[in-house]
Amino acid sequence: MPIGRMGRVGRPGLIGVAARTAVITGTASATAGAMGRRQQRKAESSWEQQQYAAQQQQAQVDAAARQAAAEQAAAAPAPAAAPAAAPAAGGISDDAMAKLAQLGQLHEQGILDDAEFASAKAKLLG
Repeated sequence: MPIGRMGRVGRPGLIGVAARTAVITGTASATAGAMGRRQQRKAESSWEQQQYAAQQQQAQVDAAARQAAAEQAAAAPAPAAAPAAAPAAGGISDDAMAKLAQLGQLHEQGILDDAEFASAKAKLLG
């Protein structure tokens, strides 16, 4: 063995093994972190797409409900061209009672929501 050379020959020393282990651990940690962030972004994107699709579907349902209500209102027989009905004992005409009943049916069928029903009823009674 030459005099100027120190240390072992062949296998790395304890410091070399520790350094190599630290590099491997750091690389694995960085890779795991990058994969975790990528999966998080992918999950967020998927959630946003689902929310957008749900909003679009709700808009279609709302439009269909409004159209059905309009069609049903148009298809309802108009009262005959008779003189205005006499007010009932409570101060409401028979025509207004019929319209209230029709509004109640639309509300029960789910065509009108609570706010639409209340608004139409207020207009009819007010």
